[in-house]
Amino acid sequence: MISRLVSHIPHILFKPAYDLYESYLLDKVKGGRIPKHVAIIMDGNRRWARKLEKPPWYGHLFGSRKLEEILEWCRELGIRTLTVYAFSTENFRRSPEEVNALMNLFEEKFRELVNDERIHKYGIRVNVIGRKELLPENVREAAEEAERVTRKYNNYTLNIALAYGGRSEIADAVKEIVDDVLAGKISREDIDEDLIKKYLYYPNMPDPDIVIRTGGEVRISNFLLYQIAYSELFFVDVYFPEFRKIDFLRIIREYQKRQRRFGR
Repeated sequence: MISRLVSHIPHILFKPAYDLYESYLLDKVKGGRIPKHVAIIMDGNRRWARKLEKPPWYGHLFGSRKLEEILEWCRELGIRTLTVYAFSTENFRRSPEEVNALMNLFEEKFRELVNDERIHKYGIRVNVIGRKELLPENVREAAEEAERVTRKYNNYTLNIALAYGGRSEIADAVKEIVDDVLAGKISREDIDEDLIKKYLYYPNMPDPDIVIRTGGEVRISNFLLYQIAYSELFFVDVYFPEFRKIDFLRIIREYQKRQRRFGR
């Protein structure tokens, strides 16, 4: 099921009422069914920056700070897995200036993750999913270092889709399966949905319960195509840097009201 949530009211004008409503929603959400896995298409950073007459990197910087907030929201609610769409394979077509700025930001954030006390205090494992070979060497090394130092944690998981495409993931999985069939490691009869999941970028990752896209666009944009067959989809009319905790809680609350049948 698809929902589109609108968030236009300038909440600063109604701060006391906003705080009360957020507190009310938080209590309601904590008393309901908590999703195990939330995935987010972090859209609208560039348009937000453009609205403020700033360069694209400004939007991406504030988007990265918003992600830190969302990690805290997930921890507060007990949401164990968060997957975010940070950079697609198609995003390499953007201007060299913007791509370089983004890559520098990714390297910086991965270096920060390694030393972030919250990562180690709460046991957050970091996984980078995508065609990492397409990344500049400095970014790839920083990403792999973040994966290495958090590999022992299993309380929470942060999956960062970087140089990622859903079709590319499926194509790469098919190639590996064919190689293993030819090598005699598996047979054709072994191939089923569960086996395919073992060959994806993050083997056996639990499917997202919820997919959120900010920025007002209503499409999936090649994100987790295999994994979201039965996910609940939410589209929010707010740019990612402006995404509020109250928006997040409203989505979780709407999710809790739905009956998920999985085709039954």
